[in-house]
Amino acid sequence: MTEAGVIRVVFAGAQGRMGRALLPGLAAADDVTIVAEVEQGDDLERRARETRADVVVDFTEPASAVSNADALLAAGAHGVIGTTGFTEADLDRLDLAARKAGRGLIVAPNFALGMVLLQRFAEEAARYLPAVEIVETHHPDKLDAPSGTAYDTARRLARAGARAGRPGAEPARGLDVDGVRVHSLRLPGIAARQEVHFGGLGEALLLRHDAAGRDCYLPGVLAAIRAVSNRVGLVRGLEDVLFGERS
Repeated sequence: MTEAGVIRVVFAGAQGRMGRALLPGLAAADDVTIVAEVEQGDDLERRARETRADVVVDFTEPASAVSNADALLAAGAHGVIGTTGFTEADLDRLDLAARKAGRGLIVAPNFALGMVLLQRFAEEAARYLPAVEIVETHHPDKLDAPSGTAYDTARRLARAGARAGRPGAEPARGLDVDGVRVHSLRLPGIAARQEVHFGGLGEALLLRHDAAGRDCYLPGVLAAIRAVSNRVGLVRGLEDVLFGERS
């Protein structure tokens, strides 16, 4: 961090959809300065070193996720990563690398505060209504299906004891993620929506989050940028930042 207490940020993926949505808000924050914008083909490690970046924010593509995380750690920066595509083995290795470097990495499939709350409420509901299925809807250009957020929600629910509404492996029943069914829709006119459907004896519960635009991720990204320098190792999701808990 600079002497004035301003966090020096390199943004990877600045010309992508997320970059164009987030950069104006990040630049307007009093305690953040964007020192470089990098794109595919740029040398991220070199740019982070040259600009003495405190934090690298990465919203690129799954194919770049691991190499960018390695590059920012090699440059001595902390990382806030919204790019999906990491395997569990990738995350475990990056946790060790971040600890060795004495740096923090916050890797989150979704930075919307409402989504973090939905997942928290859903985990609580699964204690009482364990029969659950997830329906996630995104725009047609969404690269992955199901989304990283839906995967994360399903795994959290599975750990909380949730199960599919009816066992079975039929394709029309959706993808099985640790025993929780996830259904993906890709339609124009919708930015991002996730629904968690619970069923019980004579009742149903629906939790739903809608993201009307990508600017909804700005408060979560800012919170992560401000918190990551106080972390060592890899933090999954925003729960540690918002609630002081490790997920």
